[in-house]
Formats: sequence, C-alpha cells, structure tokens
Amino acid sequence: MPDLFAGPGGIDVAARQLGIHLTGIERDANAVATRRSALLDTVRGDVRDFRPVDFDEDILAGGPPCQTFSIGGTGKGRASLDALLGAVKTAGAHGFVTTPEGLDDRTSLVLEPLRWILEAHNSRHPYRAIVLEQVPAVLPIWQAYAEVLEARGYSVACRVLNAEEYGVPQTRRRAALVARLDGPVALPAPTHRPYRRGIPRCDGDPALLPWVAMADVLPERGPFTVISNYGTGGDPKNRGRRDCDEPAFTVTGKISRFRLVDFDGHELPRFTHAEAGQLQGFPANYPWSGADISQQIGNACPPPLAAALLRAATA
Repeated sequence: MPDLFAGPGGIDVAARQLGIHLTGIERDANAVATRRSALLDTVRGDVRDFRPVDFDEDILAGGPPCQTFSIGGTGKGRASLDALLGAVKTAGAHGFVTTPEGLDDRTSLVLEPLRWILEAHNSRHPYRAIVLEQVPAVLPIWQAYAEVLEARGYSVACRVLNAEEYGVPQTRRRAALVARLDGPVALPAPTHRPYRRGIPRCDGDPALLPWVAMADVLPERGPFTVISNYGTGGDPKNRGRRDCDEPAFTVTGKISRFRLVDFDGHELPRFTHAEAGQLQGFPANYPWSGADISQQIGNACPPPLAAALLRAATA
C-alpha cells in the first residue's frame, strides 16, 4: 500500500497492527529519520515524482500537508477552494489532473491522491481501496473526489470524524474519505463516546467505551492540568484548561507550548516527545528521531483513527 505524504508513520503503525504492507513516501528528512528508526518501509522523495506503476499495491492511503488549510496555517488552501474544486471536477471529466495556474505549490498537493487514483484507473489497475484524511476544511474537496470516484465504480463515504470517538486521547477533528471498488463501504462506527466538557465520561451510550483521558495513557504523571497555547479572543488569560481526566486539546506542532501545572497551580515539566506521541496514539517507545519532533508529532495521523479507517476500507 503506498502511503502518500507518510510523515513519521501514523498510518504505518496502524497498517502494521492490521498486517497490511505499506510503503511510505515522504520527503522530509526528519520524518524519514523517524520512519527508519521505526523500521518502516520508506521511499524518500516527492510524491509528484512517482506513479502508481512504481508500487505494486492495490490500496492507496494519504494525508496531504494541511498547513494551508488549517485554522492555524496560512489560509491559502481555504482561499483557493473554488479553484481546487474546479480542478477536481475537470479531472473527473478528462481523466487526468491539471493544476490550476497560480495555485500555491503546497496547496496543490491535495490534488496528488486524485492523480494517483486516476492514473491507476486509466492503466486498468485501479486501487481496490482508498483511505484519505485531512483537516476539516478539506471536506468539500473529498466530497468532490467522491463524485469522481463514484463515476468510476467506487463506493465512497466521507465526513468529518472526531478522533476521541476512536480511542485517541485528544479531541481532534479530521475530514476522512474511504472508498472501495469491490463492495459497499461506510466510515467506521465510533467505538468511544464523544467528549463533552462538563459531562462525565461514564455518561452516554452504554454500547460505547468512555473516551480516553490523558491520565489513562500518562498515569505516571499524577494529577495535572494542561493550559493550552490557544488563546481565546487573543487574551492569554483566557487560554483553555483541561484536567488530566479529560482528553488533550488537539496535538499540533506547538504542543511544546502547552503548560502543565499541578492542582495547586505549581508548574510541572512540559510534555516530553514520547508523551506527546502517546497523546496522538503512538506507542510510548516510538523512536522519534531527527529534528523538529514536535512538528512531526503534530502532523501525524493518530494510529487508532488510521486503524479504524483502514478496517473500514479493507474489511
């Protein structure tokens, strides 16, 4: 399975747990260092320099860079939404992807999975299953992808999912797409209850597990409160707080800015890289390597969410 924009290995960890072979394509040297330390099958390079014929696989996964689409990013992707939707529609009609003129180079990468899908289909070796994930702002693009895929015989489902509903110890919203060529497909049903501030996690649907708290994966920390780096209305005094018996705030590349205090307000050491990785759902001993590790962690797809998506697409 080629994994486009594979990062440090979130989808790979899930694939390995499920017995699915995956080859990650990643150009960032730091993420590649982590992948190789984790013994993940890796090709270093730009996904635009490869084609489906280079990988003898029938499943495609990908999570294009999100910085130009995320709320905390540049906003160029959101501003180019109409151009991107037009490019997807044109690609569906013509059978190949043409990047609109003047489109930001990083933003245009969200079209790469479609290029791979159409090239594989045109060569009569279409992917049997497809899994894509990105920030919520990309959902309209996935919906446009769905129309192109359905016209080529795929069953497709896409929607914004809440990561804590799949056992990730943080609140994180992601736009997900799953598609199958050989049968109906649906997005994975939640396994855990949604987080609602002020509502005990024992409340809710008894058929679902309680959401996973920070203390569940970091028990050695003892009691603590997290003060996020996200200001409310620009006022640092209004920064969000969550106790250790709640899920973490969304883990981003700036997680090192999260302050931790005990219940008496005394400062505690900030999250280590290992702990930040655990809040994303990685194993405690995951071998983070290279530089800019906080950014690697924040960019990764949480393995529990990836596992749920892979099961939905391949079961």
